[in-house]
Amino acid sequence: MATGAAVSRRLTLVGTPEEERFMERALKIAFATSDRTTVNQHFGSSEGFAIYYVTPDDAVLAEVVAFEEATHDGNEDKLVARIAALSGCAAVYCRAVGASAIAQLKHEGVQPLKVMPGTAIKAQIAGLQDELRREPALWVLRALAGEKSASRFDEMDAAGWVE
Repeated sequence: MATGAAVSRRLTLVGTPEEERFMERALKIAFATSDRTTVNQHFGSSEGFAIYYVTPDDAVLAEVVAFEEATHDGNEDKLVARIAALSGCAAVYCRAVGASAIAQLKHEGVQPLKVMPGTAIKAQIAGLQDELRREPALWVLRALAGEKSASRFDEMDAAGWVE
């Protein structure tokens, strides 16, 4: 059985210049999925991601990433490829995610979000769009501002705090 450390397939959709401008103002959001329609995968052993660009009024499928088969075995080697596949993403929705993966994702500026298994991707996108129109969560505001989320200890260290 493969370790799941590598991307086995990646489909990236290329758009027109108008679509490129849309993508510049949209949030890039990933969903851990095996069927491209529901969030049904644990982050660390996910078979793949469906990655969308989302604005308050529109959503466009940008990429589909598939990984070699992986098991939920505690081996963190498989996280490297999965986290790398999320480059530029503001968040990843999954049915579960481990503590180590959470720390690594947050370090890369990706907000991990746990949802009920079988949640429809379209419904999750609609909920995010509604949030974008109303009162976005702090992680959304940070992503829109282009900030990586740092822990308060990282912020204190960057400010030169000494005990």
